[in-house]
Amino acid sequence: MSDINKTMISGRLVRDPELRYTPSGTAVMDISIASNRAWKSKSGETSEETTFVDVTIWATQAESLAPYLKTGQWIMVEGRLNLDTWETTEGQKRYKLSLVADRVHLPPRNTGPKTASGDAAEPVAVTAEAKGLTGDDDEEIPF
Repeated sequence: MSDINKTMISGRLVRDPELRYTPSGTAVMDISIASNRAWKSKSGETSEETTFVDVTIWATQAESLAPYLKTGQWIMVEGRLNLDTWETTEGQKRYKLSLVADRVHLPPRNTGPKTASGDAAEPVAVTAEAKGLTGDDDEEIPF
């Protein structure tokens, strides 16, 4: 049995994306997502916590998404966790866990076609392989 490193997160963009290029010309974009979780305690009090997740999007996917992303927009990202390690100038080890995007889902645009019920069309999905742009290749989820 092989290991699995697959993560999904949805939330709102904390800031506008930062698109840049590596020295070899590969596009890379960094975004940060705030994902909220709300729950009620046994006493009935509502509590909420926010988790901030840094996401890296590579290559054509980064270039394709950059014009459409802005602060506050909802987004869902599927990808893998990546642990970066480095040492500070004082010799302290630092760690940062982030998400490397394989697929990014955007909400439906209001200008798209409507279904028979009047709902907007399915959200757009952009994959790392630049395929499945309409979300037609979704896998079955067993729950």
